[in-house]
Amino acid sequence: MNAERRILEMNGSYICPVCRHEDLEAIVLMDAYSCHFCRHIFTANLSEQTVRVEDSSQPATWRWIGTKWQAMNKADVDLTITVWFVGAVISILPPTLVWLSSHTFPPLEGSGWYWFPAVWIALSFSIHFLMVAWLLVEHYQLPAYVSLKVRLGNLFGIR
Repeated sequence: MNAERRILEMNGSYICPVCRHEDLEAIVLMDAYSCHFCRHIFTANLSEQTVRVEDSSQPATWRWIGTKWQAMNKADVDLTITVWFVGAVISILPPTLVWLSSHTFPPLEGSGWYWFPAVWIALSFSIHFLMVAWLLVEHYQLPAYVSLKVRLGNLFGIR
């Protein structure tokens, strides 16, 4: 890709704004691009110098600023707050319930399983946190995650 500023054209070559791995290629007889790496399809608005991903449940638009893509996503504040709130509840509530039950009915002081509630609380928090982190990465479609997902799919023959 040239370092000089240029405008968005159908016959140009531009890095994919989603995976940032391969170039977008124009689809013949359409105002659209496709990426062969992440397999997304983008519609182009040449007058506004933007592309929009069309084959995703998460609507996303990028503006070409001459040398790179700039995200134009207007964050849905209500959805974002809801996603983060639900994520916090899913991460914190189960370990809190385990902690509460272990303090309500503690194991005997001399028993061999005295350590178990602390390990169960840590394990419960870790697993729920990882689950929420995965859901957030899926929600925001981070380029590094998308690229890794595509690479693993190619490695294992999953499309």
